[in-house]
Amino acid sequence: MSVDIDLIFKIAAIGILVAILNRVLVQSGREEIAMMTTLAGLVIVLLMVVDLINQLFQTIKSIFQLY
Repeated sequence: MSVDIDLIFKIAAIGILVAILNRVLVQSGREEIAMMTTLAGLVIVLLMVVDLINQLFQTIKSIFQLY
């Protein structure tokens, strides 16, 4: 199973966007909102990774014919 390159680009884009937003918000004195933005980005990426792990387990189940 190969990782789709689009997913890697999406994760990288989310990381860059969150980093820029974090920097802008911290510079403007809104550290709490910057932290929430960082956490939201982390949750989005984790949900994407959890979906990939689910696909991996489904593939393993189908290969070994586990039900």
